[in-house]
Amino acid sequence: MLTHRSWESLDRADLGWLRAKYHFAVGVDGNPAHAALGPLIVWNDDEIAAGGGFPMHGHRDMEIITYVRQGLLGHRDTLGSEGTIQTGDVQVMSAGTGIRHTEFNRGDEPLKLYQIWLLPREAGGRPAWGTRSFPRSDRSGRFVVLASGFDDEGALAIRADARVLGAMLNAGESVRQELGQARRAYLVVASGRIEVNGEPVGPLDGVAITDVAAAQISALEDSELVMVDAG
Repeated sequence: MLTHRSWESLDRADLGWLRAKYHFAVGVDGNPAHAALGPLIVWNDDEIAAGGGFPMHGHRDMEIITYVRQGLLGHRDTLGSEGTIQTGDVQVMSAGTGIRHTEFNRGDEPLKLYQIWLLPREAGGRPAWGTRSFPRSDRSGRFVVLASGFDDEGALAIRADARVLGAMLNAGESVRQELGQARRAYLVVASGRIEVNGEPVGPLDGVAITDVAAAQISALEDSELVMVDAG
């Protein structure tokens, strides 16, 4: 089963420095059709203006993955971690028993990123932070695991029963992605146009994929894809 969540159907917020679209309902007033998918409860498409950012704030018992689509993301936290995450890089934060952090646009252009939140398999644990570069050339024509709660070589470690994957497809290319045993995934088209099992999906759209063994994805244009296998 495929459930298309078009860009136009997503809930949104505009705070001036932050323009956000929500693939999953935020609060009781959110789109009731955009429910969580297993451990995947948040997927925000954020655009942060130059000079803008989130002030110091806290999280606990959450796995937070940040995928930078454009610009430079600055990060500081109460673990003493500090970094600059560039386009194509991925950041992970295991909040565990509690962590406070600030994130902000470190560049001169709008910062565009995905914030993905996953419920951990267990509450508690020591907070942790990490980042890694994933060159887009390495993802050409295939999905690469970017972050994983399983033993996937080269992926950033998270504490959830899920994988975050990325792919770059040229127009006319296709890829078949086998899904986990639970057979539920969420796919977002960061750029381009695709078909998923024959269903057209446009730029910035999402699609929930459930109860199918695999996703057959064909690029109608050069496309950048991000997927969470939530199984």
